[in-house]
Amino acid sequence: MSDLELLSVAIDLLRDGKVIALCTIIDKEGSGPRSVGAKMIVCEDGSVYGTIGGGSLERLLINEALRAIKSRRSCVRSFSLGRYEEGDIVTGLICGGRFSVFIDVIEPKPRLIVMGAGHIARPLVEIARIVGFEVIVVDDESDFANRDRFPNASEIYVKSVDDFFNEFEFKRNDFIVILYGDVHRDYTALKRALALKLRYVGLIGSKSKISSFKGRLKDDGFTDDALRSLYAPIGIDINAESPEEIAVSIMAEIIRVFRSGGD
Repeated sequence: MSDLELLSVAIDLLRDGKVIALCTIIDKEGSGPRSVGAKMIVCEDGSVYGTIGGGSLERLLINEALRAIKSRRSCVRSFSLGRYEEGDIVTGLICGGRFSVFIDVIEPKPRLIVMGAGHIARPLVEIARIVGFEVIVVDDESDFANRDRFPNASEIYVKSVDDFFNEFEFKRNDFIVILYGDVHRDYTALKRALALKLRYVGLIGSKSKISSFKGRLKDDGFTDDALRSLYAPIGIDINAESPEEIAVSIMAEIIRVFRSGGD
């Protein structure tokens, strides 16, 4: 696979919402299967495109790439092919060389889905856009979900909770924030969102409301593990009061999860 073909694959994978590691040989000493510049893509599900040599060497690199993807941190790893320096990963090969690989973790543009287009949603959409998120706004009332109120939203959907979930194509790395403030719509959106097994589902509400919802979710068959992606009450505790301050606390929490690969 040529570099152009490989980079085209990378673009397609990122457009599909997948996190990838682009692995490139950046230094080589002595003998080895590929030269500096050889590339390979490793996806978070373990699938691989291209090659840097195959065999045990490639298996070790895939494992390192998956660790980097999990941590969401790019890194350099050096591999011994018989010539060893401290810190090298031993491959068991005896070609007599060693080489280093830059494992570049690349994430698709993150997407934030804001469900409930009230007072907090307006500053949240603007802050999310500023820090690089694609933002989608959802509400069943056109008086709230419209271009006048959200001029910088990527998309606006005037739909009920169920209609939106039935029709929208979600991606694994989507972030969902539920801000309706209405018990029925909040709970319906929460159930549908948690079933997607995303990294982050945030719900606004008091501690008593959240406790009640968690009890209902367990009655509906959700396990503790299924609730791990639930962040509620939403946002980092900064004693926020105004809609703008609450939006800052929410976005700070989302960035923390996004940058750490979890919380």
